[in-house]
Amino acid sequence: MTPIPTPDDLDPQETQEWLEAIESVLEYEGPERAQFLLEQLVDKARRSGGQLPFKATTAYQNTIPTQHEQPFPGDQALESRIRSIIRWNAMAMVVQANRDRDGIGGHIASFASSATLYEVGFNHFWRAPSEDHGGDLVFMQGHSAPGIYARAYLEGRLDDDDLHNFRADLAKSGKPLSSYPHPWLMPDFWQLPTVSMGLGPIMGVYQARFLKYLHNRGIVDTANRKVWVFCGDGEMDEPESLGAIGVAAREGLDNLIFVINCNLQRLDGPVRGNGKIIQELEGEFRGAGWNVLKVLWGSEWDPLLAKDSQGLLRRRMDEAVDGEYQNFKAKGGAYTREHFFGKYPELKAMVANMSDEDIWQLKRGGHDSNKVYNAYRAATEHEGQPTVILAKTVKGYGMGEAGEGQNITHQQKKMAENALKDFRDRFHIPVPDEKVADAPFYKPAEDSPEIKYLHERREALGGYLPERRITAEPVEIPDLSAFQVLLKDSGEREMSTTMAFVRALSIIARDKGLTSRLVPIVPDEARTFGMEGLFRQLGIYASEGQLYEPQDADQLMYYREDQKGQILQEGINEAGAMSSWIAAATAYANHGIEMIPFFAYYSMFGYQRVGDLWWAAGDMQAKGFLMGGTAGRTTLNGEGLQHEDGHSHLMTAALPNCRSFDPTFAYEMAVIIQDGMKRMYQEQESVFYYITMMNENYHQPAMPEGAEDGITRGMYLFQRGESGERRVQLMGSGSILIEVIAAADLLKQDWGVDSDIWSCTSFTELRRDGIDCERHNMLHPEDAPRVPYVQQCLADHQGPAIASTDYMRAFADQIRPYIDRHYVVLGTDGYGRSDTRENLRRFFEVDRYYVTVAALKALADEGTIKADQVSKAIAHYNIDTDAPNPVTV
Repeated sequence: MTPIPTPDDLDPQETQEWLEAIESVLEYEGPERAQFLLEQLVDKARRSGGQLPFKATTAYQNTIPTQHEQPFPGDQALESRIRSIIRWNAMAMVVQANRDRDGIGGHIASFASSATLYEVGFNHFWRAPSEDHGGDLVFMQGHSAPGIYARAYLEGRLDDDDLHNFRADLAKSGKPLSSYPHPWLMPDFWQLPTVSMGLGPIMGVYQARFLKYLHNRGIVDTANRKVWVFCGDGEMDEPESLGAIGVAAREGLDNLIFVINCNLQRLDGPVRGNGKIIQELEGEFRGAGWNVLKVLWGSEWDPLLAKDSQGLLRRRMDEAVDGEYQNFKAKGGAYTREHFFGKYPELKAMVANMSDEDIWQLKRGGHDSNKVYNAYRAATEHEGQPTVILAKTVKGYGMGEAGEGQNITHQQKKMAENALKDFRDRFHIPVPDEKVADAPFYKPAEDSPEIKYLHERREALGGYLPERRITAEPVEIPDLSAFQVLLKDSGEREMSTTMAFVRALSIIARDKGLTSRLVPIVPDEARTFGMEGLFRQLGIYASEGQLYEPQDADQLMYYREDQKGQILQEGINEAGAMSSWIAAATAYANHGIEMIPFFAYYSMFGYQRVGDLWWAAGDMQAKGFLMGGTAGRTTLNGEGLQHEDGHSHLMTAALPNCRSFDPTFAYEMAVIIQDGMKRMYQEQESVFYYITMMNENYHQPAMPEGAEDGITRGMYLFQRGESGERRVQLMGSGSILIEVIAAADLLKQDWGVDSDIWSCTSFTELRRDGIDCERHNMLHPEDAPRVPYVQQCLADHQGPAIASTDYMRAFADQIRPYIDRHYVVLGTDGYGRSDTRENLRRFFEVDRYYVTVAALKALADEGTIKADQVSKAIAHYNIDTDAPNPVTV
């Protein structure tokens, strides 16, 4: 082949000799030998002082040469026909929905560009769960959901009524079809939520790694299963999209395949109008260690490339930027002739015998089923690396003047009659002119070649996808007595609730029925949480085992990595650790086995850092424990403003299926964990748990008799005060409950006030109970009213209630509507500080002295004591009334 002429080539003849030499090696000794020789030449040049720059990109060409393509195994004509029908129905679904319910939204252009990418997978690659295969996991691109529904319609899994319910989640008849992949709303259909862009890629990486983890530990045979992740080129700007690709390469995840639909457009315009997003992504992935396959040009280009003896066509392909490529498809064949081929006379002559329509019909690779099939085949056969397929497509393919290749196309929800006719004619849909304006759904007869072929292909691959199946058997959870060591008084030994959690974890790890299911996850903070003892006991998962002797090998708790290790030590990476947790927490639905994940991390870096993933976990009905370590604004005393958590419980309260708790004592931790395991894995309830744990050591009392129910419902009486006329109800959670207990002593000793002390393990659960009662009473006005649990608890106890926590006042303030008495709340609003716990609690006005003053003020407000008693207490405890408000400093 004649080399592409370049201005800086000082000796073209020598260049030709080198090229002929490498061509000879390729022909007679193969590509592996050629690669070896090239690497040796580069190494020699560098060792000799040549500063050779690294180039992670290849020519703007298809990675798989035409001569290496395998024949397409299916009926291409029939598959094209099926694909066209699905395109029409996907478009019609969105058009009808917006005609019937104006403004309901939806997307036509994304699936229009990616239909071939999906159909080749559905027809030839994606295995459903069956007796001999665990099933592939396919992360569908969220905006392409209409196309997936349209295929299910042809398969008979959805009917006309269902399609009319697109984005009608509250429909009274038929199946409501959610806007995007939402397992929560369609629990028998969607497996994986992906439309919050960027989450599909990172979750896909860790799902693939978790498949290897299950296999290496001997829990589930996942050897032949693949994870396919579909995403858009614009989506790759999200940090989560590329943030974990190095993990995939390092772990050798050859069970992972990314398919990036490179239609060169995002929501508002070009992804890289002045550059080439495909080249950029190739560099990112190749540099990270991935196998990269580019599918850029359809088969119609092959004859032109074969005639490109001087390499000018290849040069022009390299030169043109994405903004130009967008114009070439949006403005037609004549424009492309003039502005693409017309740059070089030789190229213009090359297409002189082609009509403008012929030029416009030169397809991009992502619309060519044969090119896509060969890329998929190569990806599934590749070993040792994850694969990314960069498939070039046209956004809005087939939409014509309604938006094909145009900046507006992502927002197109409707199509005029002439555009519908053009769409119908282009894809040969048998809808008559008088009905085309209605955009009716079209489905061939059940005995038609199209429908029969569709079913045959899916039957050959084990069944239909997507489909969410729950086959996991319930797990027998031990009684609370198994945690007896945590239910007893700790005597002279002080302990934190973090250590109580670690002990609970050790108990679970020793239980024969639970140990193999346990998945401890930490983001490089195990020693902070005192979990290093589990290193030796359970081992840290490493796909290659431990290839070195650890520095601390002579110690009892050495750093032990193992291919069968259980602990997922994710490094400084909350998003990755959360994605691992999601993979484990959804194993019951994706792998047919209940796994029990505990993800322990700094609570401050939990929901606020990866909250989008928490929401996806809720959508997926994940089950497991999220353990917010070193929690509370004043408990992590030395770390300062960006480490101290005073708000995580408010954030998790927004998650409907997340049960959040702020325990104070070891027995509370044990009760909550045991109850959580029973609800999630034995009773198989679709909830997950957020539990905060503190690093402050204090005496751990024995569990009061009968406290279990109150602990799990959110509140119980920890200590009853003496009978007296002057009485308050002191409420607290977490480490601040210790201050509340101390305040009760001050109130009694210094002011003669008795206190009942309530441990409020979950203000969030108390609020939810109150809302439930409130709603029931509103809708059942003639029934006996339900009484919120918090009111039931306080019913026989006199005096105002004072609640104190290590979180913002809004946390305990959640239950104000359900408190039938004077209610005062103390909390830690404002930015954190570094200091001693004592000073911080004084600064945030939640220590025992402020609790005491707040209680006295509440009594004064009710007329039980005089106001001067409050003033005396303020002076007695040296409280600075002129101190700045911690919220504003």
